[in-house]
Amino acid sequence: MTLTNPDPKGTFLARVLRPGMGPCIARLDGDTLVDITSKTAPTMRDLLELDDPLAHVRAADGERFATLADLGPDGPALLAPCDLQVVKASGVTFAQSMVERVIEEQAAGDPDRAEAIRTRVGRIIGDSLAGLVPGSEKAAEVKKVLQAEGLWSQYLEVGIGPDAEVFTKCPTLAAVGHGADVGLHPMSRWNNPEPEVVLAVTSKGDIVGATLGNDVNLRDVEGRSALLLGKAKDNNASASVGPFLRLFDETYGMADVESAELTLTVKGEDGYTLNGRSSMSKISRPPASIVGQTIGGHHQYPDGFFLYLGTLFAPTEDRDTQGQGFTHKVGDVVTIAEPKLGALTNTVRLSTDCPPWTFGVAALMRNLAQRGLL
Repeated sequence: MTLTNPDPKGTFLARVLRPGMGPCIARLDGDTLVDITSKTAPTMRDLLELDDPLAHVRAADGERFATLADLGPDGPALLAPCDLQVVKASGVTFAQSMVERVIEEQAAGDPDRAEAIRTRVGRIIGDSLAGLVPGSEKAAEVKKVLQAEGLWSQYLEVGIGPDAEVFTKCPTLAAVGHGADVGLHPMSRWNNPEPEVVLAVTSKGDIVGATLGNDVNLRDVEGRSALLLGKAKDNNASASVGPFLRLFDETYGMADVESAELTLTVKGEDGYTLNGRSSMSKISRPPASIVGQTIGGHHQYPDGFFLYLGTLFAPTEDRDTQGQGFTHKVGDVVTIAEPKLGALTNTVRLSTDCPPWTFGVAALMRNLAQRGLL
């Protein structure tokens, strides 16, 4: 699970748990981690809210305390790169995964019914959603056709309608990082990983960087009712972000985000392997427009936010039983990778078996105060 620097010319930040000390902000110099935590920027939130975070990171002196090879259970460990930011997520942003959400809803969360419904929905919808601009006149025409077929869905409303689906994925400081366990609620028997690009956004709405995320998803729970979205999405260790935050600079920007090609690998203890992809070039809404629907006069985020952008990936390959598609098993190792952002790896457990979340905002503030950083 040893990491490497995706691009030595890029500007990468990490949050690292240093044994006996606490969370620190680290710059990645080659394969070396440099602790640049300071009174000026004791948290990732404070660093990103600076007038020029890029200049601060490049000029900061710090302690070279570890290499990437030193990371692990007996040494420093990567945390999610977000700290005081709210973790938001946008859903149903790709046509292919949009259709799978309709299938979940039609199947009422029952994987046994999914294959027959998938065949019917595919026969009626086909490729009609590909390239459709949400909120356009053409999208309104498609809506009328689907309503006439009895297939209109709340997922299609947010997928091709004018308003994006944006929800809170997890509480502040609840996301886990590279190498950690990710959690499934024990009630779920139909679930999957969701490989996504995650944007770092300031309180002013400026997009300043990107990372990777696994928006762990319980298909059966959400399929029973969209009102169960909180139970389907927000459980102990159900949000993974990392491994690093890549700041926007002369080597990396929004064009790279919009052309990102994510790969997903799931390796089970039973010898099973799943390979998947998610191409950001096929997203239905421009990422900046999703950010614009999240923050503005209608909603402020004084500490900024990290935003999952959704995924093209929707696993339909059968794992065990024919017609039931894919679902996780405890012990699955999930790796989400993108050449310019690195690789995020986590092991699947039940949320009740993952380490409980105990280090919240109060604990962080006390820790920073004890270290003389506040």
